[in-house]
Amino acid sequence: MKIIIETPKYSFFKYEKIEGRYKKIMFSPIPTVFNYGYIDGTEGPDGMPVDVAVFASRMSKGAVINRDDARKFDGVIWFVDDSVRDDKNIIYVSGFRNTSILSIYFWIYAKYKFFRYFMLKRKVTVCRFEGIEWY
Repeated sequence: MKIIIETPKYSFFKYEKIEGRYKKIMFSPIPTVFNYGYIDGTEGPDGMPVDVAVFASRMSKGAVINRDDARKFDGVIWFVDDSVRDDKNIIYVSGFRNTSILSIYFWIYAKYKFFRYFMLKRKVTVCRFEGIEWY
């Protein structure tokens, strides 16, 4: 399984690879507390590649993690974005792992996404953090 990092840990911007370059697609009021990426060659319910939150030291945009499929993931962040299931699989390598603090982070992030859709797209939609499960 090939995981590609799009947004490095501590970034205030979410990045996406578009036409071979990483472009800023969204500002976040709180910095990302993990490396954010996706599983190459997959598609989630939202039509985008399946999301992965990598808890490790800061990684650069485009960094690749090759993970044995048998090991899969260390947990999941249950999330709904724009009324569509958009869970984030967890890979834990090292560092911060406080479920209470992460829950607050994702609760704030879900509220931000709701208001962002409302203000920028004039759209009322469901954005909801539903919990974290560690395996």
